Amino acid sequence: MSNGYHTPVLLKETVETLSPNKGDKYLDLTAGYGGHAAEVIKTIGDESLATLVDRDAFAVEKLRLRFPKARVIQSDFAGALEMLKAEGVKFDLVLADLGVSSVQLDEASRGFGFQNNSDLDMRMDQSQDLTAKDVLNSYSESELIRVLKDYGDEPRSRRIAGLIKQSRPLNSTSELESLVKQVYTGYSKKNPATRTFQAVRIEVNDEIGQLKKALNLIFQLLEQDARLAIITFHSLEDGIVKRFYKDNSGKYDGLVKDLKVLKSSDTIDSIRNLRSRSAILRSLTYENKHN
Repeated sequence: MSNGYHTPVLLKETVETLSPNKGDKYLDLTAGYGGHAAEVIKTIGDESLATLVDRDAFAVEKLRLRFPKARVIQSDFAGALEMLKAEGVKFDLVLADLGVSSVQLDEASRGFGFQNNSDLDMRMDQSQDLTAKDVLNSYSESELIRVLKDYGDEPRSRRIAGLIKQSRPLNSTSELESLVKQVYTGYSKKNPATRTFQAVRIEVNDEIGQLKKALNLIFQLLEQDARLAIITFHSLEDGIVKRFYKDNSGKYDGLVKDLKVLKSSDTIDSIRNLRSRSAILRSLTYENKHN
């Protein structure tokens, strides 16, 4: 299923997991182009019950056109959660589909991928200052090693970081891709630059910091028996979500129950949508003891 812009990952499985009912209040923290939201809104029956968040200005514009009655917020999801908490609003359904969207990857000018040569940008929010070019050209070698190792699980982080430092200034995605390929010789089904691009993108957008902040807020916005679903795309994200679910099951005077895990590789979605192959959906129902 596609909305014309972007094929939502695990769409059928996510909607089934959230199990929306008519009248439920829905929060989509990474709404993108509304692929998941459109299916949920069909069931809850009222567009105005949906709050849709995205940090990408282009996505926000499309969301406002597609869902004119929904509340659309341009913000990173941690900032949106802080604002919504201050307002005292709560939700029956919450979804966070982490990572970068297909549209962002395919848009050459955004610099997220190596399929098209472009400037090293990688900002989800193009109003922020820090870009991939800044990271690659101004970070110390030790900082680059940290980024590549922690966010890309790159086994040759030291060699790549050294080459980056020697090759400065780097200006384009093709330059970065070529540099990484110097470290990896021979045939590989997966482009060896994939881990480096992922690591730099995560650093530019503070994706791990955002996730940790969001998890510490999210339970406080859940109604009695609310359903929460988070889709991750790499082991670092997934490990953070998994540990948080486990370690905080009794926090905020609540109880996590019906914890479920679904891997995209176990579904037909990984065949339909190649970018979803590493996706993992972790969901839960939250029981608030005060209700």
